[in-house]
Amino acid sequence: MVSVIINLNKSEVEMVTVQLRQISVPPGHRVLFNDVNWQEFEAILEELGEHRGSRIAYSQGTLEIRMPLPEHEFNKEIIGDMVKILLEELEIDRECFGSTTFKRKSMLQGIEPDNCFYIQNYALMIGKKRIDLTVDPPPDLAIEVDITSQTQLDACEALGVPEIWRYENKKLQINVLQDGKYVEAEISPTFPNLPIIEAISQYCEQSQTAGTSQTLRLFRQWVKNQIQN
Repeated sequence: MVSVIINLNKSEVEMVTVQLRQISVPPGHRVLFNDVNWQEFEAILEELGEHRGSRIAYSQGTLEIRMPLPEHEFNKEIIGDMVKILLEELEIDRECFGSTTFKRKSMLQGIEPDNCFYIQNYALMIGKKRIDLTVDPPPDLAIEVDITSQTQLDACEALGVPEIWRYENKKLQINVLQDGKYVEAEISPTFPNLPIIEAISQYCEQSQTAGTSQTLRLFRQWVKNQIQN
């Protein structure tokens, strides 16, 4: 994602809270608000509404609003589809919550991942329509595409998301939470017996020429072969 970051002071944030719909964030750009308190964050979320293409991240007074490029959306969808295939073929139950807003006032943190899954904690989330992180766990696996801002990672880290897949520059990177901090890992704790980094990177790149449907069929066959071996 090519980013343009605009810093706004607190008085401008207060004005934007009531005039937010007048701001147009072009695809591939982001707006960064500084000095945003929790009440202003909640007001901005309400003004933005639920049915929108933008994503938000909030960490300790810094609010980021970003508008993904079509390429970003394509990659997050196909990676999400590959995660579903992995879980289906391995017969692992899950609940997918997409780009749901996760927030916790006591931590001053909020995030909308590109995609996310409850796997270890799936049973707790069956039938849930709203997430309350004071009682609900964070998602077990989050997917983020083209992260260029620390705000997103800071929020995920503080909220305790155990595993993040970051797809950037045609390569997957796995980050796992250790002692409250993300560290890069070669193996996915969710799929410890599979070469996830190589496979996801390879099939994402292959989809650019083979197309989504064929790539996902080939990926499913690859997973089956790995299980049989």
